[in-house]
Amino acid sequence: MADFHGKLGRKQEEAIIAVLSTRTVEEAARACNTPPRTLYRWQKEPAFDKAFQEARRRAFGQATARLQHGASVAATTLLKVMLDTATPASTKVRAAECVLTHAAKAIELEDIEARVSERERAADETSKRK
Repeated sequence: MADFHGKLGRKQEEAIIAVLSTRTVEEAARACNTPPRTLYRWQKEPAFDKAFQEARRRAFGQATARLQHGASVAATTLLKVMLDTATPASTKVRAAECVLTHAAKAIELEDIEARVSERERAADETSKRK
């Protein structure tokens, strides 16, 4: 079992996994054999909340990685639809719009990344001079 936070017990770690893998707190409570009131109380505790947020970020990161893995296939599909002569014009337009939108977002993200890197580099140089 993953240790989400050094101060949590086994039951709380099980509860975090249950909350992340079920639709409601009540379902999570049944899954980890803990009363729902206890889960609600734990969610108000800073250590539990911090561990829960960390676990959520990890789970989201894994989901994002899976989507990124399929991005190449998705792009290929969009391009095929856009170029297929049998595709209706409205579908081609929508595919083209998706391609352009995502290409523009990628450029924006690269620009933001470059600006952040430059500011971090400048901040590092400034702090080294002091």
